Amino acid sequence: MNTGDRKHAEELFHEGNRHMAAGDVEAGERSFREALEIAPDLSEAWANLGFLLDQNGKLEQAEVYYRRSLEIAPENAQVLLNLGALLAVQGRFEQAHAAYSEAISRNPAAPGGWSNLGVLYIGMKREAEAEFFLRKALELDPDFAKAQVNMAYLALRQGRFEEGWRSLEARDWYHGLSRHFTCPRWRGEALAGKSLVIGYEAGHGDVIQFCRYARLLKNQGAAHITLICHPPLKTLLATLDGVDQVLAFDEEVAQSGWDFWTPLLSIPYHCQTRSDSIPASLPYLHADAERMATWRARLPTGKLRVGLVWKGSPKFENDADRSLSHLGQLASLGDVPGVQFISLQKGAGEDEGRHPPDGMGVCHLGSRMEDFADAAAIVAQLDLVISVDTAMAHLTAALGKPCWLLLPYFMTDWRWQSERSDSPWYPGVMQLFRQPSRGDWASVASAVGAALKQWVREHRALV
Repeated sequence: MNTGDRKHAEELFHEGNRHMAAGDVEAGERSFREALEIAPDLSEAWANLGFLLDQNGKLEQAEVYYRRSLEIAPENAQVLLNLGALLAVQGRFEQAHAAYSEAISRNPAAPGGWSNLGVLYIGMKREAEAEFFLRKALELDPDFAKAQVNMAYLALRQGRFEEGWRSLEARDWYHGLSRHFTCPRWRGEALAGKSLVIGYEAGHGDVIQFCRYARLLKNQGAAHITLICHPPLKTLLATLDGVDQVLAFDEEVAQSGWDFWTPLLSIPYHCQTRSDSIPASLPYLHADAERMATWRARLPTGKLRVGLVWKGSPKFENDADRSLSHLGQLASLGDVPGVQFISLQKGAGEDEGRHPPDGMGVCHLGSRMEDFADAAAIVAQLDLVISVDTAMAHLTAALGKPCWLLLPYFMTDWRWQSERSDSPWYPGVMQLFRQPSRGDWASVASAVGAALKQWVREHRALV
């Protein structure tokens, strides 16, 4: 290969990096592939092509490209970390451990490998060892944000809220907010007579769970609270206790006009929330009466009404574990007499709601919901919701309605803590059903079925 060809391949590689940074996956993949046609030994192009495919769920191809990159440049610790993460997501823990260990051997002073080992051990439910690895990463670099956030998840899962909230402050999800607002960021100052704008973070469920803090801040004397949220939440959150104004993030949001701004998930830190001081008064969200009347005519009568949600967004990083592969995994619930199931499934799984398994009577309403205000109007008129770990579960409990939450064994979200069958965030309404081993939804369905039979008997006795 002549010098000119090599230079052109490297230019294509850098072009691919620019496309990748801009979020243009197709253009990035095209540039990397063109670079590799000219220079097949360009290990960085194989690595970045693998990363692009990895991020877009094409794990089998991504693994091939990571391994090709390592054949050319086995000393590249970052590629080893990326490969290890891919293997861990697939449950190939021994291979992931080997990749991380190799990365550490290549660069033992770098915190990344130790941090990734910590996450791996969290996934294997070996939390003492996970903490050792995370603290090793932080010993090497106290400012390593990934290790701090991973430590936050571990501490919060264990109910160690002081360390958890403090460590969570290392996250950077809200960097767009910090660039947007010109007013000072709130860092726990007295709010008496002050105005505050709360910026959204993460997903719909996070906003539903943590928007409750508006009421707490209002009780601390805040004169005016504005909440920014995802557009499908806007109408629902207008019912939130303590909030004066709700804006969707796709609206024009002023850069100033408040005394302070804050990211939503920083509020528990500044309010010094502990396990025994979670603001858990329910309900804190409410269904609109007119919408309830509209949906009432579409709801079946004569039986106990149980909402079902069996899938979350496929884009969620742990969706393969937290979602059921199909509604048929809950088909045994159809054997419980006296129950009418209501499908609240929207997006993935909608078609299964329209065509449920034989013997499982399901009224599918999910496709007809326009936003979370519609969902609230339906849920408020149900007797129970059975859901995987999605925003619908948070909505149900925030409305004060009973919710049975189906949780995966692998990488259970921190907010449900460890081993508990209830949630201090939603006392009295949330019951947790956990997989005993990875992928074992059959045991969960059996436990839910038995509980549902008992629940029906108890309701009949009350009538």
